[in-house]
Amino acid sequence: METKKAATKRVNSFAPKKFEEHHIVDSDGKVVGHVRVKPSGILWSPKNGKDWYGLSLSDFGDYAVKNGKKQSK
Repeated sequence: METKKAATKRVNSFAPKKFEEHHIVDSDGKVVGHVRVKPSGILWSPKNGKDWYGLSLSDFGDYAVKNGKKQSK
């Protein structure tokens, strides 16, 4: 005879983040813009900007390979 497992009631929990956001500062510590990384792409907003400019992850990857300087980890 098989017993059916009772459904476990979940308690409140935190929802996973939908994006990661970073403030970009210059050498004087002044904010020059913001970068938002999402599963679907990368967004940029200039300082005090109300608009975001984005690239898909594949477009960002292509741009980085073509125009970026090779780095070591």
